Amino acid sequence: MTEIEERLDEVRAKAIVCPKCRLCETRTNVVFGEGNPNTPMVIIGEGPGAQEDATGRPFVGRAGQLLDEALRENGITRRHVYICNVLKCRASIIEGESVKNRPPKLDEITACLPWLQQQLDIIKPLVILSLGAPSANVIIHKDFRMTKERGIWFTSDYARFAIAALHPSYVLRQHGEPFEAARASLIADIAAARQKVLDLKREALQSQPQAVKEEKPTLF
Repeated sequence: MTEIEERLDEVRAKAIVCPKCRLCETRTNVVFGEGNPNTPMVIIGEGPGAQEDATGRPFVGRAGQLLDEALRENGITRRHVYICNVLKCRASIIEGESVKNRPPKLDEITACLPWLQQQLDIIKPLVILSLGAPSANVIIHKDFRMTKERGIWFTSDYARFAIAALHPSYVLRQHGEPFEAARASLIADIAAARQKVLDLKREALQSQPQAVKEEKPTLF
């Protein structure tokens, strides 16, 4: 186990028993994150849903299947990236006999943000891909406008560059031509993020070839 993996495991051990907000009372599992801790690219969504809460893994429902498809279209698998959410516990509401997802509240995001900050501080990604406006609000800037700012590169406190894409859940709510267009935009934004990583790596190799060769490996 590498030092990065050990540090992430230490943070995970604390996060899975986190009592900092009301979501600790309703969660089944803390969904910390998974993937390649040595990656140059981190993908960040808003928060776990029902299947993620049940399994403790991010993006394992229908949205996760679509994300996996979009990654494969770009020659990427979960072994190449690290995937997590802003919120580590499912935000839900009970309606009758059913439990439904709900948007997280500001105090829940505030309570959970230090876990994400620690993850990113350890991984030190070159590029972050935010899935959906709620993630972009945290990673890129407040009041992020997905319709106008999707696919545009920004600097971030958490990586050299960040870009936002449509959340797979949003894509799945579309039908017909709107679905195909939304799916294509998700694939294109993942392609842009991958290319940005390659460009940054190339620039680093050109400026400091020996030093960069000793950096953490990338599967890109």
